[in-house]
Amino acid sequence: MEVKVVNISGKETGAKVQLPESVFGVTPNDHAIYLDVKQYLANQRQGTHKSKQRNEIAGSTRKLYKQKGTGGARAGSIKSPLFNGGGRVFGPQPRDYSFKLNKKLKSLARKSALAYKAQDNSIVVLEDFSFDSIKTKNYLNLVNALNLANEKTLLVLPEQNNNIYLSSRNIQKTKVITAGDLNTYDVLNAGKLLLTANSLKTLEEAFAK
Repeated sequence: MEVKVVNISGKETGAKVQLPESVFGVTPNDHAIYLDVKQYLANQRQGTHKSKQRNEIAGSTRKLYKQKGTGGARAGSIKSPLFNGGGRVFGPQPRDYSFKLNKKLKSLARKSALAYKAQDNSIVVLEDFSFDSIKTKNYLNLVNALNLANEKTLLVLPEQNNNIYLSSRNIQKTKVITAGDLNTYDVLNAGKLLLTANSLKTLEEAFAK
């Protein structure tokens, strides 16, 4: 699949690039995508939630009233889950939500997500660029030139570029990552995928391994 290369002004450069079939031409696997996105979201969870059980509540363990003869249900300490301020039964405890996925499955999921973007014509290839300074206005001009001001965009760079990253950080609906950090969730969450010529080569090399 051929895609025209545009510059940061949104104008065609006359060059074209071929999206590698080994990456963008695979048959998408929805279940692999589901598992990879599920793992990504699970890994975002801190898992630090905690409620106190009855043995952790501060309070007396004295029996509230005698066992029999009151006409009411028997009761032990004030820390019982049945009373206000008592412990919680089967409450949340700190835990790790992460789980393992095979590398080949994760690779298939990412290629599947990229293939969906290619099928939807949601990929824009930019010529390699950089900013001389850190200015939000520079990145806003780029987005406006591409007519993507109202769309979620994901810009994939071949390597870390602080000027571009910091210029985009304060803009809603935009995200900048490197090709090495590409993940299925971000690809599917973006309306348009912005790739540079060099990031395409980096992706092809990474998925060829």
